[in-house]
Amino acid sequence: MSITNRFWISLIFSLPMLAGMILMPFGWMLPGGAWTQLGLTTVIMLLSAGPFIQSAWASFTKHHANMDTLVAIGTATAYFYSIYAMVTHQAVFFESAAFVTTFVLLGQVFEQKMRHNASNAVEKLVNLQAKDAEVRRGDHFVKVPLAAVKLGDTIRVKPGQKIPVDGTIVKGSSSVDESMVTGESMPVTKTVSDPVIGSTLNNTGTFWFKADKIGDQTLLSQIVDLVKKAQNSHAPIQKLTDKVSDIFVPVVLILAIATFLAWYVLLNASLANALIFAVSVVVIACPCALGLATPTALMVGTGRGAKMGILIKNGEVLEAVNDVQTVVFDKTGTLTVGKPQVTDIIGDSKQVLRIAASLEDSSEHPLAAAILAKAKADNISTLPVENFTAIEGKGVAATISGQQGVVGNQKLLGDLTFNKQLQQQETRLQNEAKTVVFVGLDDRIIGLIAIQDAPKPTSKEAIAALRARGLRTVMLTGDNQRVAQAVAQQIGIDEVIADVLPGDKAAQIKQFQHDGKVAFVGDGINDAPALTTADVGIAMGSGTDIAIDSGGIVLVKNDLRDVDKALALSQKTFSRIKLNLFWAFIYNVLGIPVAAGVFFAIGLSLSPELAGLAMAFSSLSVVASSVLLNRSKLTTTISGA
Repeated sequence: MSITNRFWISLIFSLPMLAGMILMPFGWMLPGGAWTQLGLTTVIMLLSAGPFIQSAWASFTKHHANMDTLVAIGTATAYFYSIYAMVTHQAVFFESAAFVTTFVLLGQVFEQKMRHNASNAVEKLVNLQAKDAEVRRGDHFVKVPLAAVKLGDTIRVKPGQKIPVDGTIVKGSSSVDESMVTGESMPVTKTVSDPVIGSTLNNTGTFWFKADKIGDQTLLSQIVDLVKKAQNSHAPIQKLTDKVSDIFVPVVLILAIATFLAWYVLLNASLANALIFAVSVVVIACPCALGLATPTALMVGTGRGAKMGILIKNGEVLEAVNDVQTVVFDKTGTLTVGKPQVTDIIGDSKQVLRIAASLEDSSEHPLAAAILAKAKADNISTLPVENFTAIEGKGVAATISGQQGVVGNQKLLGDLTFNKQLQQQETRLQNEAKTVVFVGLDDRIIGLIAIQDAPKPTSKEAIAALRARGLRTVMLTGDNQRVAQAVAQQIGIDEVIADVLPGDKAAQIKQFQHDGKVAFVGDGINDAPALTTADVGIAMGSGTDIAIDSGGIVLVKNDLRDVDKALALSQKTFSRIKLNLFWAFIYNVLGIPVAAGVFFAIGLSLSPELAGLAMAFSSLSVVASSVLLNRSKLTTTISGA
């Protein structure tokens, strides 16, 4: 039976007993009294708590104690003692067995849901592949399913289509958007003999290419494999409760047995009284509050995070955050905007932008979109053009207001006049790793337009906040070293590792992990292996579904400053879990000597009823502690946070 079904059975059969406890002061009693409680709890013990008992027994045979041992002992003791108490007309504690089971299963339902979400990540990666391909058969191109593509096949790709498999261009040229795989922000010009990557997007031209890798040999398939391995390589983090249980459970059992023997053998107490003292010891140590300690703090902490636009997926992330020493960032779409933008205009800005926008209005080049977007933002209207010509690999030319206008790269210059001041500006912009577009009118260059995937406005502040925490910051990107270094200098990041392919990203994360725990922040498909390999994966909310599913923390607002807030919230929530575990034990531990009858001679004792009350108060304190997490102040290094 699934954990979810066990939880619902336990919850449904516990509710009548909960109603009885709440309404008892008002004179309402559960029909059938103890017999009804016995029936309800028996169903829970058989169907919902049974696996705990089986697991506890398996652990016992291996000389080990875990959370299941605590649950099994607590529920079984409360259940069997209640049967004895019912027969001897004493107070029963059936509801204790029922509630312990319900609370613990609730936590396991949360954990199971998170694991399921993680497994969906791989499925979404596979869905990114093209479904078919236009393959040359004889003198014609025929559309065939992707599985029918063979090594060496010639495949045609038109503008707007996904490239089916990895290969090498044999005819034609185009601009290809590879950002989904390599992280390169700028579209890459591809010509004959250049490699292409399966599942990337063809932008402008039509080309033929030869299939070099198919099936599980393609880069995307390798990424899928990396994600699977990274997910499977994560060993479950040992829960703090399990660590305590290894010592706590045997101690409680020894104390309960010693209590029984001391009263029955040494002090000549009756069997019933000796058993009551022993049962009181076990009942007060019952792990009801332990079942609440983690899930309640997680619910409150994650709820608070959701209001802040920070989604925390599981408790393992919270624990790992506390020891993070290095925060690694993807560049494109994470530290930067993720698309080309006009950053500088040299010359008469209005004239230069108007001429460039007028000519680029008929162009399909990705850089043209950046120029047109800038013109629109600055309310610059375009002029009509005539004799428009796209010069492959160079730029565009046209007649505008009776003059010959050109916009393009350095190859387009030819005999155009290019003064020394503009040459100096060109050198400066290129040193800043910006793409320089030349704007000419008649026989001279009138200005320059610099285009770059610029850093996000919040990146510099976000990096400064993390460095103020004493964390090492690293940029890990598929972009080239020059561009990456320029961005790093602008935002103040500590270290840059560029020209990194997806497989190398995950490997690089593992290298960093030799020096301590690592958090990785990314948004692209190519970031998925690194997100799952890192101790803490932080995905940007504007990123791909696979990145979001692979990350343990998701920043919904796409604001890098939330990385600092996410770390602060995670640390605060995990600290609250530890505080909850303290409260879950403190009343029980302090009450054990009283429950054992150590102070019986001075009139201080703890009956099973009071032991159950102390256990309930422990649970109440845990819930109150979790609720107060909503009002606790986050210690962030962001100004004004």
